[in-house]
Amino acid sequence: MAVDTNAQTPTWTYLDGAWVEGNPAIAGPRSHVMWLGSSVFDGARWFDGMAPDLDLHCQRVNRSASALGLEPTMRAEEIETLTWEGVKRFDGKTAIYVRPMYWAEHGGFMGVPADPASTRFCLCLYEAAMLPPKGFTLTLSPFRRPTIETMPTNAKSGCLYPNNGRAIMEARSRGFDNALLRDMLGNVAETGTSNVFIAKDGVVMTPIANGTFLSGITRARTIALLRADGVDVREMALTVADFAEADEIFSTGNHSKVVPITRFEQREFAPGPMMERARTLYLDWASSLPRG
Repeated sequence: MAVDTNAQTPTWTYLDGAWVEGNPAIAGPRSHVMWLGSSVFDGARWFDGMAPDLDLHCQRVNRSASALGLEPTMRAEEIETLTWEGVKRFDGKTAIYVRPMYWAEHGGFMGVPADPASTRFCLCLYEAAMLPPKGFTLTLSPFRRPTIETMPTNAKSGCLYPNNGRAIMEARSRGFDNALLRDMLGNVAETGTSNVFIAKDGVVMTPIANGTFLSGITRARTIALLRADGVDVREMALTVADFAEADEIFSTGNHSKVVPITRFEQREFAPGPMMERARTLYLDWASSLPRG
């Protein structure tokens, strides 16, 4: 995930039927999203002339909106077309983060649930360079991922991110870059910013999608590419001990695609062959896509 509110970063936002340059104001103090958190978003990437799985990201933001009780006002195909229109407003040199969003302006019963009829949409594109695949360090977080009974884990919703944010802040206070979060049963779920994989004895494993974390689009693409290349990839319940004993750990996500975990707790890891294989397969696949 990429977050950048720097007004100096080239940004174009499609809002209320027109493209607006910069970071326009979209909510007021009485807006439902401002005080009750009724927002969903998705994140795609444009780089080197391609936007891998853009169609899937556009479809998912609409599913997220419905899951949160909002009313999608744009067809996924329309969002995709707008994205390519917006990309042309940039210089074509720096990678772009693509963020479609829905949010509620008004509340329903006693103001608490979102009023779906008040759903608004914007599409924000801004320059965000692809980071080099140097990876990051991880520590086990004391915080846990919620379940569907307690939070809308079936949506990519803004209200879920403060929990991951506090996990990352706690990890950084102890000298790590990122946090490894478990679900309420104690199984590993994800990092604070991405999905996570381990490799052991030539087998790649990743936490099974059990409804407590976002099963990412880049995660699914990586699994499919590795399996097609003959790798044994298993989605399964994984413990902290599995991570401590792994040969390598790596992460997948929209922001940087496939990157290594260089340290988990006090154990250091070199970028491993499975991570390198997954990253190469992903970039080779992306390079084969039609240029927009």
